[in-house]
Amino acid sequence: MYGAPKQTNAKKLLLLGSGELGKEVMIEAQRFGIETIAVDRYEEAPAMQVAHRFHVIDMLNGQQLRKVIEQEKPDYIVPEIEAIATDTLLELESEGYNVVPTAYATKLTMDREGIRRLAAEKLGLPTAKYEFANTLEELKEAVKKIGTPCVIKPIMSSSGKGQTVCRTPGDAENSWMEAIQDGRGNQSRVIVEEFISFDSEITLLTVRSSSGTTYCSPIGHVQQDGDYIESWQPHPMTEKQIKESELIAKTITDELGGYGVFGVELFITSKGVYFSEVSPRPHDTGMVTLATQDQSEFALHVRAVLGFPVTAVELLSTGSSRAIKAAKESNHYQISGVRDALTDPHIQVRVFGKPNTNVGRRMGVVLSKAETVEQARQHAKEAGEKIGMYYYEN
Repeated sequence: MYGAPKQTNAKKLLLLGSGELGKEVMIEAQRFGIETIAVDRYEEAPAMQVAHRFHVIDMLNGQQLRKVIEQEKPDYIVPEIEAIATDTLLELESEGYNVVPTAYATKLTMDREGIRRLAAEKLGLPTAKYEFANTLEELKEAVKKIGTPCVIKPIMSSSGKGQTVCRTPGDAENSWMEAIQDGRGNQSRVIVEEFISFDSEITLLTVRSSSGTTYCSPIGHVQQDGDYIESWQPHPMTEKQIKESELIAKTITDELGGYGVFGVELFITSKGVYFSEVSPRPHDTGMVTLATQDQSEFALHVRAVLGFPVTAVELLSTGSSRAIKAAKESNHYQISGVRDALTDPHIQVRVFGKPNTNVGRRMGVVLSKAETVEQARQHAKEAGEKIGMYYYEN
């Protein structure tokens, strides 16, 4: 443990996973006088830099996880990532601990098979056709059944890790190797999804609170290899599409239960709205709300988690976000060009402060405001091109 316990009667919030999203959650929790504890697998994670104290553990080790939670006795356990010993969370919740939004939601949404079967088979939500495979031969058969192109993903992974587009039957073996190498926990089960020809893909931030369910304006986004590149808010949609999206979001989040922000990912097509995935926490594409809303997704999450009402979310400005990504692996780096980017009055920059880089890792984000989505995206793109990264010899 690093950092001394506070000698107060404040409520305690323990964050499992301490990345850039968790950092913003910590800041918002402290605005309400909450005592904050960050937990992650490595030291100097972004949220640890602002928490009252932190712990470094193997997040997949149930014994280590239980030990920290029993030591801290938090009022709120808030998972920020998928790679957690979720069976231990289920046990702790049954013993009286408060897991946000619920341990059930945390476990199920980490498992692509569980959440897809729930959405399509139990709740009847529109989704892409899908099959599952445990071996390369089963995968080849699934690809034939679904057809190409199709999307192949590990059952358990995060941030697009192990995800590929299989464009021909001959690509199946490469997709298999990618999935089993990058999936979580050395598992070798994959999902094969129909490739949906969509007009756009959105995140509908859905807030469940003591006052009911509230929605943020739809967020459009671009992903590459399953990881977000840029997002913007609001995304232009018809009233019918918005209503369909809200109905899908409410159906899935009501089933998961609990309070907090859910990032519901949807495909908007000419045939209607399709459910894709859901995260029971603030979403990376939702970082744009730091520039656009009266309350960011992080402020909304904390407010809901603490049991306070969330009756409305006001969109103050059209805006965009663009990820700043690393190009190589290094323990010594410096982000440059921020001064030049900030000469544009529409721009804000957030540097996450991660201790090291690897290829494609998000190291910061550019935020922009403008009168139109097109202008906001262009401002963010131009600012992002001014920002670079220098890498030093280790």
